[in-house]
Amino acid sequence: MSAEDRQSQLAREHKERQAKRAEQTTASKRNVVIGAVAALVVVAGGLFAGVTLLGNNGDDAKINAAATSSPAPSETAAVTPQPTFTADPVTTKCSYRKDTSGSPEKNVGMPPSRPNLKLKTMTITTNHGNVVIDLATAQAPCTVNSFAFLARKNFFDNTKCHRLATPENSGVSLLQCGDPQAKADGKNRTDGQGSSGYVYDSENLGGIPYSKGTVAVAQAVEAVNQNGSQFWISLGDETQQVEAAYTPFGVVSQGMEILEKIAKGGWITNPEDISGDGGSNAPKIPVIIKNVRLS
Repeated sequence: MSAEDRQSQLAREHKERQAKRAEQTTASKRNVVIGAVAALVVVAGGLFAGVTLLGNNGDDAKINAAATSSPAPSETAAVTPQPTFTADPVTTKCSYRKDTSGSPEKNVGMPPSRPNLKLKTMTITTNHGNVVIDLATAQAPCTVNSFAFLARKNFFDNTKCHRLATPENSGVSLLQCGDPQAKADGKNRTDGQGSSGYVYDSENLGGIPYSKGTVAVAQAVEAVNQNGSQFWISLGDETQQVEAAYTPFGVVSQGMEILEKIAKGGWITNPEDISGDGGSNAPKIPVIIKNVRLS
């Protein structure tokens, strides 16, 4: 099969999957899962995403590996909620390892193994004002430690929040940020793939419900314990229906009105989105992170 024939076939399959999705009920849309960081593979001389940003299954996963996209929403693998955990300042150590997925990265090194358990807030300074997050440091010490490290390295400075998910386009409500490569213009096919170059295990699963204001780490559906730099902020209680597979590490205490304004502004549908599930549907109102500080 020639490259042209293959592209035509993929285009037909894309339209067929779109038609199927149009028949789905609102309830089925709420089975979506939230992801980030896709591995890259070379296929027929081109660069394509091998893992989608949102959940997929069966044949759709194979099609995505071949080049493009539009799988129906699906459930992620069952994850058993973790018991309540409180970090011990003497014995708690964190382990970080190199991200071997092939995702584009902004490498600033590895965080220290000893977390600072005294950190209480994370302030995200945006072009619209400050968003302050009360941290669950004792329950997610290694996650908070990672964000503190990246903040000190200015990793998030001048990055753009690349995804606005709503009940209409994804079945959930959230703003996703933390991809250092994202253009957030509704045109870039690979928004949502950038990473910090290292990964770490999940924490505090089930410890905080994904209600409005909850902040959690994004990771690819299949990539259990592959947390990185991307994170999302729940903008509505619909997100509580998502499987407890994403590390919650804080709750917004100030600036929710900023996020609500962004959500009301709507999103830009990205027709070239690799995931096919809105993983790079950017907010119409641009959100630029100028600085992140933990204290």
